[in-house]
Amino acid sequence: MKIAILGGTGKEGSGLGYRWAAAGHEIIIGSRTAEKGERAAEEMQSELPLATISGADNASAAAEAELIVLSVPYEAQEKTLADVRDAAQGKLLITVVAPLGQPKARVWRLPSGLSAAEEAQQQLGEGVAVVAAFQNISAGHLRDLDYELDCDVLICGDKAADKEVAAGLCRDAGMRGINAGALANAAIAEGLTAVLLGINIRHKITGAGIRITGLPED
Repeated sequence: MKIAILGGTGKEGSGLGYRWAAAGHEIIIGSRTAEKGERAAEEMQSELPLATISGADNASAAAEAELIVLSVPYEAQEKTLADVRDAAQGKLLITVVAPLGQPKARVWRLPSGLSAAEEAQQQLGEGVAVVAAFQNISAGHLRDLDYELDCDVLICGDKAADKEVAAGLCRDAGMRGINAGALANAAIAEGLTAVLLGINIRHKITGAGIRITGLPED
């Protein structure tokens, strides 16, 4: 697929893009400015010469892509989605956003009472399908293709077919995706990000993750 990663210059977005590019997807690194997206794409392309990677501003990236991934700080979500709302209509958007309080190892309950993913759905409207995934993945080893990521991905969304697309991207990135129910459940997955950050801090590690046990082996 042709995948636009909005906020793709950050560690999480660029790391996921790196793995998907290595798996054969066409990646567009989106940023607030085209120049920043292009610089990040050139760097990634130099490390993956056989991949297809380009850079653009977020709106242009969203317009060109078949699928959109939102990987920005929560504080930038509303403006970023306003910029790409028209370009995103009729497409699937996977949000990686997890709101974090201060200190960052503390769960932040949004004033709306919703998850960031549910807010994204409201901001984009019914013409865009929103799925939440990858909130609990440590970015530290994403660009090391030899590193086995010891973490499952919780996938929340309202349509099974959309969640299966996200599960395919999990497999392409070397992870197992787990259907975690409706988009409303994203609040739990988002909150786990702060929990895992706290575990990292207290145990002086960088890659705390989650595993769902009791499932049959694939």
